[in-house]
Amino acid sequence: QVQLAESGGGSVQAGASLRLSCAASGRTSSIGAMAWFRQAPGKEREFVAGIPRSGSRATYADSVRGRFTISGNGAFNTVYLQMNALKLEDTANYYCAAARGSFTVVVPGTFNTWGQGTQVTVSS
Repeated sequence: QVQLAESGGGSVQAGASLRLSCAASGRTSSIGAMAWFRQAPGKEREFVAGIPRSGSRATYADSVRGRFTISGNGAFNTVYLQMNALKLEDTANYYCAAARGSFTVVVPGTFNTWGQGTQVTVSS
């Protein structure tokens, strides 16, 4: 119904910037919110940032607030994650996610459609 594909990952040095992209296809009109999650080896998946279709109140994890910015076009068929001042602890596989419904705020537990992930590696 909805397919997501991430791109833009890579290996960078600490302090550098990187922009991730998520291409959504299928029934994108059913998407109520988009988000980025990340998962490091041996760790649980964690919420990074999200935006609802209604309004533009983005939500960020405390660890990335002020450094990362999530954005998307009006049709929600392209979503970005601009990552600045990258730190070693940002190293993870980053996943694009979608939630069906109507949202004015982002609720991390509501996301049920996932991309395959794109690897971000930050080194000193």
